[in-house]
Amino acid sequence: MRVAAVIPAYNEAERIPAVIKAVRAAAAVHEIIVVDDGSTDLTAASVPAEDGLRVLSLAHNHGKGGAMLTGVRETQADVIVFLDADLVGLTPGHVDSLIAPITADEADMTVGVFHAGRAVTDLSQFLVPYISGQRSLRRETFTRVRGMAEARFAAETLLTRYARANGLRVAYVPLAGVTHIMKEEKRGLARGVWDRFRMYGDIARLFLRDGFEPADR
Repeated sequence: MRVAAVIPAYNEAERIPAVIKAVRAAAAVHEIIVVDDGSTDLTAASVPAEDGLRVLSLAHNHGKGGAMLTGVRETQADVIVFLDADLVGLTPGHVDSLIAPITADEADMTVGVFHAGRAVTDLSQFLVPYISGQRSLRRETFTRVRGMAEARFAAETLLTRYARANGLRVAYVPLAGVTHIMKEEKRGLARGVWDRFRMYGDIARLFLRDGFEPADR
Protein backbone atom coordinates (compact mmCIF):
# COMPACT_ATOMS: atom_id res chain seq x y z
CA MET A 1 0.00 0.00 0.00
CA ARG A 2 1.14 3.50 -0.78
CA VAL A 3 1.19 5.84 2.21
CA ALA A 4 1.12 9.64 2.19
CA ALA A 5 1.85 11.83 5.20
CA VAL A 6 -0.22 15.02 5.28
CA ILE A 7 1.06 17.77 7.57
CA PRO A 8 -1.19 20.84 7.96
CA ALA A 9 0.83 23.82 9.14
CA TYR A 10 0.12 27.38 10.20
CA ASN A 11 3.07 29.56 11.21
CA GLU A 12 5.30 26.61 12.10
CA ALA A 13 8.56 27.64 10.40
CA GLU A 14 10.61 26.95 13.53
CA ARG A 15 9.14 23.55 14.31
CA ILE A 16 8.16 21.81 11.09
CA PRO A 17 11.69 20.87 9.90
CA ALA A 18 12.13 18.43 12.81
CA VAL A 19 8.76 16.82 12.09
CA ILE A 20 9.61 16.41 8.41
CA LYS A 21 12.96 14.87 9.30
CA ALA A 22 11.24 12.15 11.34
CA VAL A 23 8.61 11.49 8.69
CA ARG A 24 11.22 11.29 5.91
CA ALA A 25 12.97 8.51 7.81
CA ALA A 26 9.80 6.49 8.43
CA ALA A 27 9.93 3.23 6.49
CA ALA A 28 6.21 3.16 5.67
CA VAL A 29 5.87 6.66 4.17
CA HIS A 30 6.14 7.12 0.40
CA GLU A 31 5.26 10.79 0.02
CA ILE A 32 4.87 13.86 2.21
CA ILE A 33 2.46 16.72 1.59
CA VAL A 34 2.80 19.87 3.69
CA VAL A 35 -0.20 22.18 3.53
CA ASP A 36 0.82 25.71 4.48
CA ASP A 37 -2.53 27.04 5.65
CA GLY A 38 -2.12 30.74 4.88
CA SER A 39 0.92 31.21 7.13
CA THR A 40 2.34 34.69 7.65
CA ASP A 41 5.82 33.42 8.52
CA LEU A 42 8.30 31.38 6.48
CA THR A 43 6.65 28.00 6.98
CA ALA A 44 6.68 27.09 3.27
CA ALA A 45 10.27 28.26 2.82
CA SER A 46 11.43 26.18 5.80
CA VAL A 47 10.38 22.91 4.12
CA PRO A 48 13.37 21.32 2.36
CA ALA A 49 13.12 20.78 -1.38
CA GLU A 50 13.41 17.00 -1.63
CA ASP A 51 11.99 14.24 -3.79
CA GLY A 52 8.70 12.91 -2.48
CA LEU A 53 7.93 16.09 -0.57
CA ARG A 54 5.45 18.72 -1.75
CA VAL A 55 4.33 22.01 -0.26
CA LEU A 56 0.86 23.35 -0.99
CA SER A 57 0.55 27.02 -0.03
CA LEU A 58 -3.00 28.24 0.56
CA ALA A 59 -3.65 31.93 -0.11
CA HIS A 60 -5.64 32.30 3.10
CA ASN A 61 -6.27 30.31 6.23
CA HIS A 62 -8.80 27.50 5.66
CA GLY A 63 -8.59 26.00 9.14
CA LYS A 64 -7.19 22.61 9.99
CA GLY A 65 -10.00 20.58 8.45
CA GLY A 66 -9.71 22.45 5.17
CA ALA A 67 -5.94 22.02 5.12
CA MET A 68 -6.25 18.29 5.78
CA LEU A 69 -8.80 17.92 2.99
CA THR A 70 -6.59 19.87 0.59
CA GLY A 71 -3.68 17.54 1.27
CA VAL A 72 -5.74 14.39 0.78
CA ARG A 73 -7.10 15.65 -2.51
CA GLU A 74 -3.54 15.99 -3.80
CA THR A 75 -2.67 12.32 -3.44
CA GLN A 76 -3.97 8.97 -4.56
CA ALA A 77 -2.18 7.09 -1.78
CA ASP A 78 -4.12 4.22 -0.20
CA VAL A 79 -3.37 5.30 3.37
CA ILE A 80 -3.04 8.75 4.91
CA VAL A 81 -1.18 9.57 8.10
CA PHE A 82 -1.87 13.02 9.55
CA LEU A 83 0.73 14.69 11.75
CA ASP A 84 0.81 18.07 13.44
CA ALA A 85 3.58 20.44 12.44
CA ASP A 86 4.54 21.42 16.00
CA LEU A 87 5.42 18.02 17.43
CA VAL A 88 8.42 17.59 19.70
CA GLY A 89 10.10 14.22 20.15
CA LEU A 90 8.59 12.54 17.08
CA THR A 91 10.62 9.63 15.69
CA PRO A 92 10.30 7.51 12.54
CA GLY A 93 9.16 4.65 14.76
CA HIS A 94 6.23 6.69 16.02
CA VAL A 95 5.11 7.41 12.46
CA ASP A 96 5.38 3.76 11.42
CA SER A 97 3.46 2.67 14.52
CA LEU A 98 0.51 4.82 13.48
CA ILE A 99 0.48 3.33 9.99
CA ALA A 100 1.10 -0.37 10.69
CA PRO A 101 -2.37 -1.28 12.07
CA ILE A 102 -3.99 0.20 8.95
CA THR A 103 -1.80 -1.54 6.39
CA ALA A 104 -2.14 -4.81 8.34
CA ASP A 105 -5.94 -4.40 8.38
CA GLU A 106 -5.97 -4.54 12.17
CA ALA A 107 -7.71 -1.17 12.49
CA ASP A 108 -9.68 1.29 10.38
CA MET A 109 -8.26 4.33 12.15
CA THR A 110 -5.37 4.89 14.53
CA VAL A 111 -5.09 7.73 17.01
CA GLY A 112 -1.75 8.68 18.49
CA VAL A 113 -1.80 9.56 22.19
CA PHE A 114 1.06 11.41 23.87
CA HIS A 115 2.72 9.46 26.67
CA ALA A 116 5.66 10.40 28.90
CA GLY A 117 6.31 13.55 26.93
CA ARG A 118 5.13 16.46 29.06
CA ALA A 119 2.65 16.28 31.91
CA VAL A 120 0.24 18.92 30.63
CA THR A 121 -0.07 17.48 27.12
CA ASP A 122 -0.11 13.89 28.39
CA LEU A 123 -3.05 14.76 30.66
CA SER A 124 -4.90 16.57 27.90
CA GLN A 125 -4.75 13.60 25.56
CA PHE A 126 -5.55 11.14 28.34
CA LEU A 127 -8.74 13.05 29.07
CA VAL A 128 -9.75 13.87 25.49
CA PRO A 129 -7.84 11.64 23.05
CA TYR A 130 -10.35 12.45 20.32
CA ILE A 131 -8.64 15.82 19.76
CA SER A 132 -5.32 14.21 18.81
CA GLY A 133 -4.05 15.30 15.40
CA GLN A 134 -1.87 12.21 14.97
CA ARG A 135 -3.97 9.74 12.96
CA SER A 136 -3.88 7.24 10.15
CA LEU A 137 -6.67 5.80 8.02
CA ARG A 138 -7.44 4.74 4.49
CA ARG A 139 -7.91 7.56 2.03
CA GLU A 140 -11.30 6.19 1.00
CA THR A 141 -12.48 6.36 4.62
CA PHE A 142 -11.41 9.98 5.00
CA THR A 143 -13.14 11.05 1.80
CA ARG A 144 -16.50 9.73 3.09
CA VAL A 145 -16.51 12.17 6.01
CA ARG A 146 -18.73 15.16 5.33
CA GLY A 147 -18.11 18.62 6.70
CA MET A 148 -14.31 18.47 6.83
CA ALA A 149 -13.83 21.69 4.84
CA GLU A 150 -15.78 23.64 7.48
CA ALA A 151 -14.56 21.75 10.55
CA ARG A 152 -11.54 23.97 11.30
CA PHE A 153 -10.30 23.06 14.84
CA ALA A 154 -12.92 20.32 15.16
CA ALA A 155 -11.45 18.18 12.36
CA GLU A 156 -10.23 15.42 14.66
CA THR A 157 -13.48 15.39 16.63
CA LEU A 158 -15.36 15.01 13.36
CA LEU A 159 -13.22 12.00 12.46
CA THR A 160 -13.84 10.47 15.88
CA ARG A 161 -17.60 10.94 15.63
CA TYR A 162 -17.60 9.42 12.16
CA ALA A 163 -15.63 6.41 13.40
CA ARG A 164 -17.98 5.82 16.32
CA ALA A 165 -21.13 6.28 14.26
CA ASN A 166 -19.96 3.81 11.64
CA GLY A 167 -18.45 1.18 13.93
CA LEU A 168 -14.90 1.63 12.71
CA ARG A 169 -12.11 -0.21 14.47
CA VAL A 170 -10.04 2.47 16.24
CA ALA A 171 -6.63 1.68 17.71
CA TYR A 172 -5.03 4.07 20.18
CA VAL A 173 -1.26 4.16 19.72
CA PRO A 174 0.94 5.50 22.54
CA LEU A 175 3.55 7.99 21.31
CA ALA A 176 6.16 7.75 24.04
CA GLY A 177 8.16 10.93 24.60
CA VAL A 178 6.12 13.02 22.16
CA THR A 179 4.52 16.36 22.99
CA HIS A 180 3.71 19.55 21.17
CA ILE A 181 4.08 23.27 21.64
CA MET A 182 0.94 24.72 23.19
CA LYS A 183 -0.92 27.62 21.61
CA GLU A 184 -0.09 29.93 24.52
CA GLU A 185 3.62 29.19 24.06
CA LYS A 186 3.58 29.82 20.32
CA ARG A 187 1.36 32.87 20.14
CA GLY A 188 1.57 34.49 23.55
CA LEU A 189 -0.89 34.18 26.41
CA ALA A 190 -3.71 36.38 25.12
CA ARG A 191 -3.73 35.10 21.52
CA GLY A 192 -3.10 31.53 22.67
CA VAL A 193 -6.05 31.58 25.08
CA TRP A 194 -8.26 33.11 22.37
CA ASP A 195 -7.27 30.40 19.89
CA ARG A 196 -7.93 27.74 22.51
CA PHE A 197 -11.44 29.10 23.10
CA ARG A 198 -11.98 29.10 19.33
CA MET A 199 -10.91 25.45 19.23
CA TYR A 200 -13.33 24.49 22.00
CA GLY A 201 -16.02 26.52 20.28
CA ASP A 202 -15.55 24.62 17.01
CA ILE A 203 -15.72 21.32 18.88
CA ALA A 204 -18.82 22.38 20.84
CA ARG A 205 -20.59 23.46 17.65
CA LEU A 206 -19.88 20.07 16.12
CA PHE A 207 -21.39 18.23 19.10
CA LEU A 208 -24.41 20.52 19.21
CA ARG A 209 -25.00 20.73 15.48
CA ASP A 210 -28.49 19.64 14.50
CA GLY A 211 -28.84 17.03 11.84
CA PHE A 212 -25.34 15.59 12.03
CA GLU A 213 -25.25 12.22 10.35
CA PRO A 214 -22.37 9.92 9.42
CA ALA A 215 -21.37 10.38 5.79
CA ASP A 216 -22.31 6.94 4.57
CA ARG A 217 -25.77 6.70 6.12
